[in-house]
Amino acid sequence: MADLSNGMPRFGSSIGQGLTRRDGELKVTGAATYAADNHPPGMLHAVLAVSSIARGRVLALDEAAARTHPGVVEVMTPRNVPKIARDPDQVGEILTFKMELLQDDSVRYAHQPIAVVIAQTLEAATEGAALLAPTYLAEPVQVGLDAPGRFVPERVGVGELPVETAGGEIEAALDSAVRRIEAVYETPEQYHNPIEPHAIVAEWQGERLVIDTPNQGLGVARQRIAGLLGMDPEHILIRAPFLGGGFGSKFVISGPQVLGILAARLVGRPVKLVLRREQMFGPVGHRSATRQTLRLGARADGTLAALDHHTLTASSRFDDYYEPSSSISHTLYATGALRTHYEAVRLDIGTPIYMRAPGEASGSVALEAAVDEMAEACGMDPLAFRLANHAEREPISGKPFSSKELRRCYAAGAERFGWQGRPLAPRQMRDEQDFLLGWGVGTATFPTRMFQAEATVELRRDGTALVETGAIDMGQGAWTALAQLAADSVCLPLGLVELRMGRSDLPPGGIAGASAQTATAGSAIHAAGADAIAALAALAMADPGSLLFGADNAGVSAQDGRLVRRDDPGVSESFATILDRAGLASISGHGQSAPPPGAQDPFARHAHGAVFAEVRVDPELGQVRVARLVGAFAAGRIVNPRMVESQYRGGMIWGVSFALHEHALLDRRSGRPMNPNLAEYHVPVNADLPSIEAILVEEHDPHVNAIGTKGVGEIGITGTAGAVVNAIWHATGVRVRSLPVSLDQLLPGLPLAAG
Repeated sequence: MADLSNGMPRFGSSIGQGLTRRDGELKVTGAATYAADNHPPGMLHAVLAVSSIARGRVLALDEAAARTHPGVVEVMTPRNVPKIARDPDQVGEILTFKMELLQDDSVRYAHQPIAVVIAQTLEAATEGAALLAPTYLAEPVQVGLDAPGRFVPERVGVGELPVETAGGEIEAALDSAVRRIEAVYETPEQYHNPIEPHAIVAEWQGERLVIDTPNQGLGVARQRIAGLLGMDPEHILIRAPFLGGGFGSKFVISGPQVLGILAARLVGRPVKLVLRREQMFGPVGHRSATRQTLRLGARADGTLAALDHHTLTASSRFDDYYEPSSSISHTLYATGALRTHYEAVRLDIGTPIYMRAPGEASGSVALEAAVDEMAEACGMDPLAFRLANHAEREPISGKPFSSKELRRCYAAGAERFGWQGRPLAPRQMRDEQDFLLGWGVGTATFPTRMFQAEATVELRRDGTALVETGAIDMGQGAWTALAQLAADSVCLPLGLVELRMGRSDLPPGGIAGASAQTATAGSAIHAAGADAIAALAALAMADPGSLLFGADNAGVSAQDGRLVRRDDPGVSESFATILDRAGLASISGHGQSAPPPGAQDPFARHAHGAVFAEVRVDPELGQVRVARLVGAFAAGRIVNPRMVESQYRGGMIWGVSFALHEHALLDRRSGRPMNPNLAEYHVPVNADLPSIEAILVEEHDPHVNAIGTKGVGEIGITGTAGAVVNAIWHATGVRVRSLPVSLDQLLPGLPLAAG
């Protein structure tokens, strides 16, 4: 029922239902249309030629050989690339990065695009690209965090975080601490590998540009493309109804996608360009390596006196993005003195960008491992230590949390996992095969963000509703969750609600990133539904022919497609009757959402959780297997528990991948990725994760946003990687501080069978 007495509806029956995906049948039957599934008439295929060096210049390309290949139509190089209106290294719009668009012969990283071959078939374009046989003038490359030239960047993250934050006298607090630890933790480069690579189908229709491409923020992408091409954004249509994963790599438009647009302009025909898997390792971003130094000091009672978190990270030589790993320490543990700070080096690599839980994922694994080491130094159970240092207010800001059920997450997860009775010392547990067992815990947290978004809701005379917003579903379930929110906002059954999204000509739907899509687009839909119901109610209450005429003072409620007098629930009229009598086919409402007021926000807004991990370690070989994971999370109002559990499990899987699998290897001589494929760039498979359980802890948050929801997509990573690393120590007694954990790092503790 929607109660309009206060101008906003209460939620109806769709919220909280574990409904299956509305788009599920399309996906499992192959009917869902992804970008590369589009084939406009006359379409040609484009293939990138990419550099095999990481720094230098392209001296020559054998264009003649490529052009003589049967089926090749054109070769696009710096010599003939269509002119653009803005230098691609000039950025200014929000969330933009520098990109390579064949403006010169320079090479800034391995796998940089250096030419585009356009042909009648994919095979001809691929063979033509190979025939280009580039020659180079190579220069010495710089890769790895030990490279010279350390500096302090101006800002970190998306330019919004200060490079140093401090509260209290950190050195004095460390000096006075009864117990201290200092440890260095390293995380590797990780590359985006969604199942759908970056792709584009571009078609010029006169001065109008129609694009099919996977992108997490259609409004931002359209503005960036329009700026580069000198176009009116209204003349650009981007369609992205389905994304096969994004994880941040599709947060912004990338160079290869713009090259597909320029290729289509060059040949005057539609062009499709799809990155090969190895081409994902370079031009579309990655998570940079980090080296994090944590110094912790504790008092005699086990409470933290000081926490100092320093991060060394890397960016490219030509752009600025710095993984904000230290910032995780701002929010989790109460401490007398707190400092976070950064340094960086510039390398001959593609620019790092956002990758799932940017900063939080890499920072939390170091923080959670350090907290475990501090608990050991204090002789305390790791969970008891975390409870003793639970922050009642956000440590860095002193603000109250909008809500925080972390203690209940600890309790629910520990009970389900069976944490009670865990031996304090390592190497005390064995399974039936005499493998070493270890149990570890990690605290999960992720900030609750929102972007600007708009939505429209149209109530139609046939009893249905149309909802429009330019939101994106990249697999998280937005097609279903946003429809549920829409149905409840107008109090109609879900089956009577039509949702349109995934196009740039719809009201801007914000960005599907930072775990903010549901809060962002959902709040706009919520407001639009309330606006439509209010307009319908005003129409009825002003109509002498309506049973609701004159009910202004008492107000009305919406229920099951009807408006009901609040002072006499037996008096009601259907939406259809009200519209029919007024001679209207429909009535509309508009809504919008906006982020909270920055520094003036009175609350700290975060989701929280706790992850418990059990690992099995072969005492002779050191092979590690995760036996089970239990995660308990609190994230405000749950729109669809089935999909929320799926997101939590996906996050925990990524956490295991972070701890044990993912590691991009760069050749230090050439700067080239040595494992740019899914055979050698390892990610978990089903056999790696026999048991994963997600617990939804109830949480009510009246402050976080209009619909009370928090993000769920990324938080699972932040607790899991640390829990796995801590469990490995508990099983083996070996502290591994460089990820991913590998057999050779456990060798000093082998053979583990003895003792």
